[in-house]
Amino acid sequence: MDATHDQAGQRPIDRWFASYSDDHRNQTNQHIHVVAVPLILWSVIALLWCIPVADGGLFRPGIWAAMAMFAAWLFYFRASRALGIGMAAVFLAMATLTHVLQQSLGTRGLLVTAIIVFVLAWIAQFVGHSKRYEGRKPSFFTDLRYLLIGPAWVLSKLYRKLGLRW
Repeated sequence: MDATHDQAGQRPIDRWFASYSDDHRNQTNQHIHVVAVPLILWSVIALLWCIPVADGGLFRPGIWAAMAMFAAWLFYFRASRALGIGMAAVFLAMATLTHVLQQSLGTRGLLVTAIIVFVLAWIAQFVGHSKRYEGRKPSFFTDLRYLLIGPAWVLSKLYRKLGLRW
């Protein structure tokens, strides 16, 4: 038995997705998540990008975001190589977008934009989980690791639409 499968032959990521899906049964809530989760992910990357670094040192703007993305990527790659590759592409696209926005808006403009997106996307998430739609608490209230599972879950939905295995 290898480390990526349990005794029943199921990968841990499959169990994470099954549990996450159980908290996201409502179609409207799922649609909200497909939009809001990537926005939250981008806003966190952008917020980390805005952490100041010393001028002329080894660190450059975005280093804190890059380190966080790398740590998250390791989690995804260990869970599923296919998801790891996809999340690497997502991180690269988000980092590129963040860099371009910082160049055009400045760090302060990027920070304000990231805060606004973060707040609005979380409001959307909680609306999706409200009694009007899902009626279940967000998964991360049970385990903070679900904050990492959400983006991979959204990516897995895209993989399924494209007929790709994860």
